[in-house]
Amino acid sequence: MSTSQYDIVVIGSGPAGATTARVAAEQGLRALLVDKRQELGAPVQCSGAVSRHALEEVGIQPADEFIHEAIYGFGIYDQDGSETIIDYRQLKPDEYGQGANKKPLGYVVDRRRFDRCLMTMAERAGVEVWLKTEGLGYVVNSSGSCTVQLRHFNKEISVEAKVLVGADGLQSQVGKWAGLHTHIKLTELASCLQFVVDQVETDGLLEIITGHEWAPGGYAWVFPKGYGYAEIGLGVIRTMTKENAQWHLDQFIQHSFFKTRFKNSRILEIQGGGVPLAAPLRTQYSDNLILVGDAARHVNPITGGGIHTALSGGRIAGQFLAKLIREGVAPTKENLAGYQEQWLEELGNKMWQLYKEKCQIFKTKNLKRRDAMLYQTMSSYFSPHSEYKKI
Repeated sequence: MSTSQYDIVVIGSGPAGATTARVAAEQGLRALLVDKRQELGAPVQCSGAVSRHALEEVGIQPADEFIHEAIYGFGIYDQDGSETIIDYRQLKPDEYGQGANKKPLGYVVDRRRFDRCLMTMAERAGVEVWLKTEGLGYVVNSSGSCTVQLRHFNKEISVEAKVLVGADGLQSQVGKWAGLHTHIKLTELASCLQFVVDQVETDGLLEIITGHEWAPGGYAWVFPKGYGYAEIGLGVIRTMTKENAQWHLDQFIQHSFFKTRFKNSRILEIQGGGVPLAAPLRTQYSDNLILVGDAARHVNPITGGGIHTALSGGRIAGQFLAKLIREGVAPTKENLAGYQEQWLEELGNKMWQLYKEKCQIFKTKNLKRRDAMLYQTMSSYFSPHSEYKKI
């Protein structure tokens, strides 16, 4: 059994893990990034929407390589079709648009190509990358480091690191190794399904459709995907409905106020998965270990958006670990608590505030009142004056 030494080992190569490893390597740390998958970004489990600001904040240049479609605003609808349109091409025509010296608000990205781009950036920063590598466990050593057990191409390997970073997604196994509570309640897990379709017209807006009739506990969406394609999807909380996500998506396509718009659509691809609409983990660290991204529930608890928060959380984690290790601070639980404190200050406190708003909405028993509250909250969230722009 061979042993190698790293400053950090990151398990999970999605946006949070790849960004953590890259930022740490850019600041001089020796980083190993591993993932059990052999194909990055697969299976696709999200719509791929991300703001331009989120990319720029972590040094990612938008590129045709991974961008499906530019986004210029939002359309928010209640279940009967009343709408709030927030189109930055109209709000700030000198700044947003397709002309010279103008820019989009955000993008819908190809997750496979986007994740591949993030890994390439990490490798070019000096990160060592192993695919088809499964994490088996970790042990804290008396020397102040930890030993991480991995299975790399069916060969068990131990590597030594100062800090292990769990970026291994929802219900993180890495977190469980440290005794962290990563279980999520069924009442806070959205069952999501989306169809990639042809022959549905879009106009550069992310369209959000609220209302219990179409998506109990969540919402439906229509997102541009470029080249004449669109994503039609929804997320539901299974404890709020007797039917599954596919039944609700079929109902939305066939019977909603968008049914005429959808009548000629052809399904080209089906994608789905679970998305947490939960509070961030209360404890995201232990001795020689931190969690980031979905593993720490760095997911917007009302929209389910996770790319922006994963990138931002990865930046915070990479910068924090680089400073801690460069200064020779022992990576004990007490010292790693500073990572969560920094994350709370930059992002987490707002996420907790959003979570409390979400709980207030869905504790409302009157469905008509609940639907009105969700529609209003979504409309306010995407407003140019929203206090939640960073998440």
